[in-house]
Amino acid sequence: MSGHNEIVIQLSSKLKEKPNPNNLGFGKVFTDHMFMMDYTEGKGWHDPQIIPYQPISLDPSSVVFHYGQTVFEGLKAYRTKDQKILLFRPEKNFQRLNLSNDRLCIPNIDEGLALEALKKLVWLERDWIPTAEGTSLYIRPFIISTQPYLGVHPSSHYKFMIIMSPVGSYYKEGLAPVNIAVEQEFVRTVVGGTGTAKTGGNYASSLRAQEIAEEKGYSQVLWLDGREKKYIEEVGSMNIFFKINGEVVTPALNGSILEGITRNSILQLLTHWNVPVSERRISMDEVYEAYKKGQLEEAFGTGTAAVISPVGEFLWHGEKLIINNGETGEISTRLYSTLTGIQNGIIEDPFNWVVEVKEN
Repeated sequence: MSGHNEIVIQLSSKLKEKPNPNNLGFGKVFTDHMFMMDYTEGKGWHDPQIIPYQPISLDPSSVVFHYGQTVFEGLKAYRTKDQKILLFRPEKNFQRLNLSNDRLCIPNIDEGLALEALKKLVWLERDWIPTAEGTSLYIRPFIISTQPYLGVHPSSHYKFMIIMSPVGSYYKEGLAPVNIAVEQEFVRTVVGGTGTAKTGGNYASSLRAQEIAEEKGYSQVLWLDGREKKYIEEVGSMNIFFKINGEVVTPALNGSILEGITRNSILQLLTHWNVPVSERRISMDEVYEAYKKGQLEEAFGTGTAAVISPVGEFLWHGEKLIINNGETGEISTRLYSTLTGIQNGIIEDPFNWVVEVKEN
């Protein structure tokens, strides 16, 4: 690769002290370097570079501040017991980033160049990848619109960046069920909106409901469809699955649900195991009826941060639906162990999902 698409690396003159691996938290500390590339209308994406992690300077009138034209992704890097460095399906993240770009009128990135940049950055920062069980290096690719212009129109300038943060285990005390409130007043998005894109506005619109749920003692919100408030869509930061009478069911992608990469992986795993699984429209009334009949055996969320989040309780119309006695179910445990085992190189990867990062 040459010319304006050659990745230039500028090393930091002062490296940071690594954080305590036993107290990492999530997204609080960032590595020494980051990736950045600019877009200029008429020139395209140009000047890809790895530079010391630093603040960026933007004009106060930049489009991103006023009209929310921005997209992002999230994935992780893992260090195996034999010191290999692995990424989990990173090409899917950049494919989805471009789908989000299309919806937000942002120029597509070169997915091959983005993956090359990511590998170079991860290799450069390999000492930041924690080794304790359940830990990883969280990776956040994102694009912001930077044109200084107060007008409702797609920007003519953008920045594509990748920053990284060592993160601790999502579960400090093992795989633990979460309690979720079913949202009945607010909606997150609707079919035809931006629900299929990973964009900041979707998360901003969820904050009020999330705050109310937390005040009631619930850690997450389960969103229903924006038209009838009847059909289940997803949890704020996760896709959702239900095990009903032996079959695993997840809401079908309908134009307002994010196509989760972990979700896709879970569907493939269940099919590989010959576990009955379907993607279809499912209402909260159907889930409630299954609960009353004793057929709601498990529920769990899926996402990059937690991988699998078993659900111990739903709050629905003021009634508490206790699932599997509030304990982690068999299928949730098996999925978590298998997927994290593949991600960490502990067990065989029959799907060729993991990508090893090497010096190049």
